[in-house]
Amino acid sequence: MPDTPMKTREEKEQIQSPWSLSDVEVIEHFELNPDQGLTNEEVRKRLHSYGPNRLRQKQKVTAWQLLINQFKSLVIILLGIASIAAFIFGEWLESFAVAIALVINAAIGFFTELKATRSMEALHRLERVTARVHREGQSSEIPAADLVPGDVVLVDAGDLVPADLRLIEANRLRADESALTGESVPTHKSTAPLNESTPLAERANMLFKGTAITSGSGAGIVTATGMETELGTVAGLVQEAEDEMTPLEKRLERLGRRLMLLTLVMGIVVAAAGLIGGRDVMLVLETAIAMAIAAVPEGLPVVATIALARGMWRMAGHNALISRLSAVETLGATTVIFTDKTGTLTENRMRVRRFILSGKEIAIDEDQAPDPEQDARLKQILQVGALCNNASLNKEKDLGDPTETALLRVAEAAGVTRKELLEEFPEIREEAFSSETKMMATFHEQGGKILVAVKGAPEAVLECCTRVAEEDGVVELSQGARSQWVEQNRSLAEQGLRLMALAYKETEDKSDEPYADLTLLGFAALHDPPRKDVPNALEECATAGIRVIMVTGDHPATARGIAAAVGLEADESKTLKGDVLQGTGSLSSEEREKLIQASIFARVTPEQKLSLISLYRERGEIVAMTGDGVNDAPALKKADIGVAMGQRGTQVAKEAADMVLKDDRFGTIVVAIRYGRNIFNNIRNFIYYLISGNVSEVAIITLATLVGAPLPLLPLQILYINLIGDVFPALALGMGEARPQIMQQPPRDPEEPVLTRRHWLGIGGHTLVFSAAVLGAFAVALVLWEIPAERAVTISFSSLVLARLWHVFNMRDPASPLLRNEITTNPYIWAAIGIGLGLLLSAIYLPGLSNVLGLIPPNPREWLLILAASLVPLVVGQTVKLRARLNR
Repeated sequence: MPDTPMKTREEKEQIQSPWSLSDVEVIEHFELNPDQGLTNEEVRKRLHSYGPNRLRQKQKVTAWQLLINQFKSLVIILLGIASIAAFIFGEWLESFAVAIALVINAAIGFFTELKATRSMEALHRLERVTARVHREGQSSEIPAADLVPGDVVLVDAGDLVPADLRLIEANRLRADESALTGESVPTHKSTAPLNESTPLAERANMLFKGTAITSGSGAGIVTATGMETELGTVAGLVQEAEDEMTPLEKRLERLGRRLMLLTLVMGIVVAAAGLIGGRDVMLVLETAIAMAIAAVPEGLPVVATIALARGMWRMAGHNALISRLSAVETLGATTVIFTDKTGTLTENRMRVRRFILSGKEIAIDEDQAPDPEQDARLKQILQVGALCNNASLNKEKDLGDPTETALLRVAEAAGVTRKELLEEFPEIREEAFSSETKMMATFHEQGGKILVAVKGAPEAVLECCTRVAEEDGVVELSQGARSQWVEQNRSLAEQGLRLMALAYKETEDKSDEPYADLTLLGFAALHDPPRKDVPNALEECATAGIRVIMVTGDHPATARGIAAAVGLEADESKTLKGDVLQGTGSLSSEEREKLIQASIFARVTPEQKLSLISLYRERGEIVAMTGDGVNDAPALKKADIGVAMGQRGTQVAKEAADMVLKDDRFGTIVVAIRYGRNIFNNIRNFIYYLISGNVSEVAIITLATLVGAPLPLLPLQILYINLIGDVFPALALGMGEARPQIMQQPPRDPEEPVLTRRHWLGIGGHTLVFSAAVLGAFAVALVLWEIPAERAVTISFSSLVLARLWHVFNMRDPASPLLRNEITTNPYIWAAIGIGLGLLLSAIYLPGLSNVLGLIPPNPREWLLILAASLVPLVVGQTVKLRARLNR
């Protein structure tokens, strides 16, 4: 019989809302005998119909594609055109020299970014697991990729869930779903059907692909595989989230367009003037090539890439791993940081801070064990917390729910161990925690009676209590007292504490209803402590004009408590739930403004995080998003800067992010932002330096052509000048250290170009001075001294080389001193000047090279002229800066 054809996406809806069906209905849907499982023939058919249990692979960026990407910049394209034109017209040396500059830049960018192109591989690593299944009446272990809907899968503590499963058996089963749902504690699992509208985080009868079993065992029927799973949905969001150009990439593209337009206009003017003046056509073409080479700073892409790469390497030394070069600069423009709570602002380490008894609070000091003899109720509450518990404490690693391990830890510190308690009160029954009851109960033999130990959410436990343990004995729980407990719960939650109510009762029957007629012992107040470095980091962000907004899956009250503890704004009016982010496209301007003013977003889903990021980006903000879970991956990819936690973060989050914090410290983000800001300042400095020098070259050639003078600079000479001036001094500027006050300034306007109007006016002024100095020296040599044009060209060439080397000192901040500033104290600057002088002398005196460049060694008188002309731009530049400093 032929195989059935592949189903469409609509046909592959394997089962609608399996959590709302009973386990019997799910079994009937798949026409299944759970004890026998599927037959091999049925598995083959379903595998053909539904496909393997794998996530759809996003097409990898190949090495060739990555290499091609290095040549997509407009600056690179313009250089390529100049190189081709030079080759066509026989200027092979010029063509070859420009091509070498292109190859160097491509090599640096290619090898630095090669490791940053695999954002989806981590999702597939989650799938390299096996699964234990029932098939044809036998239990066997198979690759998880071979699972099909209807398979019966067995799970135990420590297993990675291989597909979405509807549970048909759950024995003290709990799963860590924090990576998928954002919930900070493992979820208790059961088999009872739920309402169809039950949210993902509360589907207690489901297990989800990619999550982990923390305790217990169970069995489930596969209801979804591959891209149809909840993890598959997240993977789809990651794939759909677009990688957009970073601010620096956009700015350099705009700069490239300006340079292209400038070259085109000047080329037309010069060509027209040359042809009208009756110049030889080949000379006009040679001049046009010289102008194209002069206009484009060959060192710009190389130096920008090296500066970013150096920033990337230095950040790595401070535990911030950057995956994309241009992301280094983007950090410096960040205006908003969306941060998760658990594991980012907090340590993700629960501990009991106090016990709240009726009329009394007992603080728990980490350095001193609680004394159970000080109050009989304290001993009882410690015992109930240890008995009603499925966790275990190990030397290597605690196993189980962090809340339960915290209860065990405080009990053990007080000398109340679960092992000894179970010997005295053997467990005979457990009522597993469920999302419906929000409670858990265990039954224990106690002499001739049965002790029922209960713990759970305060509001749920209070509903089941009729009495309360007072210091003098058990009394009825009045309505007034109940209201006081409710208010105490709310108040403590506002402080960022997680509350757990503990109660008990004694009964004669082990089948008795566990959640009725209970005696309240009190609350255990647990705390996930904030990271110690967070308040200082947040304060520095505030000083730097960066907004920090908490985005979490936790309860609003808990989020506000942590926010207050670390120094974030915790106003209730500025705390919103994630559901307000639904349909942000249709919101009014007032509603959008309310969202923008919020400081905390609680109960947020992955889709809502994407909406939130889009909302801020539409306002022109540069958004950084921190996260550690699978559910954070789409938002990490969508944000301008995705920041993943290196220690607690999932591999999915790390691969989707632009930056990974090896130490999980929020403060590392601030360090990275400081580097990012400095790198942009350095990039702006050397671009200003490069453009002012290169535009001067264009102006020199243009003016000489317009007045009918010989070319003061030949094409190959211009390329050599750019090798000296465009690479080494510019690279040294790109390695300058940050100014102390750099984090006391607001973020740059995201729309601000690399070079502002003020910078272009400065470039115009430098161009006039350079042109006057170099053409003046050229005129003196050619007209006054009447020396041959070849010797005169050597003077103009040498004057421009030295002028550009001295020009680097004009790049200092006007507020800095003349002799000791960020330029003069930069050792790379002096090294660059030394290299530049060596290259100049080699070009003039080295046989072979001087012939290729058409240079003749100057005599002492000519050297004096060269030196005088080269110092003019430096003197004028420093005079202008001195006046600016005095005026300030």
